[in-house]
Amino acid sequence: MKITATIERNDNNFFAITCDNVIAGCHFGGYGYSVAEAKEDFIAGIRESLETAVELGKDVPVTADDVEVEFRYDIPSFFNCFDWINVSAFAKQAGINESKMRAYKSGLATASEATASKIMSTIKAMGAALCAVSL
Repeated sequence: MKITATIERNDNNFFAITCDNVIAGCHFGGYGYSVAEAKEDFIAGIRESLETAVELGKDVPVTADDVEVEFRYDIPSFFNCFDWINVSAFAKQAGINESKMRAYKSGLATASEATASKIMSTIKAMGAALCAVSL
């Protein structure tokens, strides 16, 4: 079963994961000081919630191992998760002002829809370029 979860950074530099999907009456969420920590909490929450639902006698159609999570990121969360990406080089590749890109990364500014689209296009182009590499 595939579910979609959204990762966002709040004003306190805390990352929260929310999910609208419900399985056997269970709602899922996760929190952490990094995206990795929030993901661990989210996955642990799925496991614990479904195990508790089974213990309570609910009809649970899947196990936690059957749940595939598609994570969606806001811009600060993306760059926290993929902190090895050089933001200045990324900005140049995307055609975005470097200082603005750093502001988007830190959450000090919010990208417009057009800028977010440029960022997404650049991420997809990076992924395609990496997939085409042979060593």
